Amino acid sequence: MSQFFTTKIAEFAGLHFITVKSNALHRRADITVFTPHIDPLPAGLPLVILLHGVYGSHWDWAVKGQAHATAQRLIDTGQIKPMILAMPSDGLYGDGSGYVPHQDANYEQWIVEDVLQVLKEQFPVLNAQLPIFIAGLSMGGFGALRLGAKYPQAFKAFSGLSSITHFDQLSQFVSSFDTLKNDAIEQDGVLDWLVKNRDHLPPFRFDCGSDDILIDANRQLHAALVAQKIPHIYEEFPGIHEWAYWEKNLEHTLRFFNQFIG
Repeated sequence: MSQFFTTKIAEFAGLHFITVKSNALHRRADITVFTPHIDPLPAGLPLVILLHGVYGSHWDWAVKGQAHATAQRLIDTGQIKPMILAMPSDGLYGDGSGYVPHQDANYEQWIVEDVLQVLKEQFPVLNAQLPIFIAGLSMGGFGALRLGAKYPQAFKAFSGLSSITHFDQLSQFVSSFDTLKNDAIEQDGVLDWLVKNRDHLPPFRFDCGSDDILIDANRQLHAALVAQKIPHIYEEFPGIHEWAYWEKNLEHTLRFFNQFIG
């Protein structure tokens, strides 16, 4: 029996589009899902959750980032094993929810509980024995790194691209940061959870464009992790805070996750 009051799913252009009444948000929310084009589809597949940035929605990674095309190319050329990509909305709060708990809706729980549950209900090829990964860009990078560190038991590995590294940095992007601050219950940083759960962290990486507006924040996070002796991978590539960078460099994340698929 489904744990959700309503779930609608449709398929178009090789992608699945889900609208579900979220228990965490108390309203409808959306997920775009890619299943690899393989015949027959393997009996079990790992899952990669991709989180979008501010101003975006569930279709960003597919339409703007061509994430499904990148994954299919890497699968077809044998560079990664087949995997499902799930691209949820952040809950569509203001310019961005930050993927943190709010006073009236839990945008964190939406990702770590509802999204996983609805995918397991709709795609039988997912099961508890297969790894789950999480990644994201900008605000989604903050979400992925923070949730990967806060819930280390939930994810096999995690990754961030051009990531916001602390809640306060959202002030650079959202139009009403004071309203977001008033609504958000947790306003911490990625480092807080990485240090708190340092003994239980799964492998993780993050990267940033060398001319990105968040490059200093990412370098500072890397330096802090080195000082704390927390194992990680940090890389810089040419680029700025834009889709051209994320579309090109997503493959580093997918290849990284591929290492942890049995």
